[in-house]
Amino acid sequence: MSEIIVVGGGAAGMTAAIFAAEHSRVLLVEKNDRLGKKLAITGKGRCNVTNNCDIAEVMQNIPRNPRFLYSAMNNFPPSEVMSFFESLGVKLKTERGKRVFPVSDRAGDIVAALEQEVKRRGVSVIRENVRSLIIENGKCRGVNTNMRQIPADAVILATGGMSYPKTGSDGYGYEIARRAGHTVISPRPSLSALVTKEKWVGKACGLTLKNCAIRLVCGGKTIYDDFGELSFTADGIGGATVLSASAHIPDGSENDCSIIVDLKPALSEKQLDQRILREIAELHNGAFSDILRKLLPKELVEPFSEITKVDLSKKISEITKEERRELCKALKNLTLNISGFRPIAEAVITRGGVSVKEISPKTMESKLVEGLFFAGEIIDVDAYTGGFNLQTAFATGRLAGENSKKNV
Repeated sequence: MSEIIVVGGGAAGMTAAIFAAEHSRVLLVEKNDRLGKKLAITGKGRCNVTNNCDIAEVMQNIPRNPRFLYSAMNNFPPSEVMSFFESLGVKLKTERGKRVFPVSDRAGDIVAALEQEVKRRGVSVIRENVRSLIIENGKCRGVNTNMRQIPADAVILATGGMSYPKTGSDGYGYEIARRAGHTVISPRPSLSALVTKEKWVGKACGLTLKNCAIRLVCGGKTIYDDFGELSFTADGIGGATVLSASAHIPDGSENDCSIIVDLKPALSEKQLDQRILREIAELHNGAFSDILRKLLPKELVEPFSEITKVDLSKKISEITKEERRELCKALKNLTLNISGFRPIAEAVITRGGVSVKEISPKTMESKLVEGLFFAGEIIDVDAYTGGFNLQTAFATGRLAGENSKKNV
């Protein structure tokens, strides 16, 4: 009999198995054909392992239930996560925003290091699908898979959320937790591209802007700002700045939110107006479209005619002062009204999950079922971009793995 069963072979699950195996016999159950399938595609295949910052800064980047993670983060802070991977032979580097990546820029190196350590620690791995838990007299005594019943002294659920379901993160762990009596906060997308009410974005689909300043305005108040990459999709906007902004949108309030984009952040409104006047002087015999081509990528020329309500063929000499001001305003304060998120399957992470009120923050053990532990994205905690979500996975995984031994 395995003393401890870990369900889910992702970042949190492999970490939990590694640290549980220091004291116990461990069985890792993964339904995919390989471990770390989602981890292998994180950070666009580079894997933003953690953030090279202190615990206080980590907490500032976790908008939902940060206090719940205090013990986990103190037990396995970013500095120790970095040392852990270095000890496994993965050389790391710190980039802009204190983001930590493998020097190789290959997420596969992180997956391989965890897999090798799982093997070195003597963890058994099987490819089966867990359907439910075995619970007797309020204690977790194993799992039922699609093939058999497997007894154990403790079980760690690390099945992920609902984003990227093709990697196995399809929400099946939520149903297992519900059947065990746990409350699951409705899963929603986070770090997600956004759908806009403006339809003209489709004409700019595929365009990526590198240096934009953005503001997220909800209920008339600016609640987040950022600088960097923004891209246009068939029905909205994406890119690093938008993904980060999406995590700040209050539950259920997306229809009252807008992204305000400054396409010319290096220029003040006065400086921009002066530049437009210079373009008008130089292109005096041209059309409005000629000015737009000087100021914008070609994909935005037609949309900006729609936004400013100025015909592309209008002669520059006929452009009014008000129309010039409208162009300046659109360049500095391009407003995109949000109608919703893209589907949760496309989100980087899931907001929601097993309620933290029913989990001990000091051990990751269920308060409802003895011997049941949780780790990673299945828990109702999520963070901003920058390595904070993987840091959470590693920290909760280690805490669950270390404390699961008390049931053996």
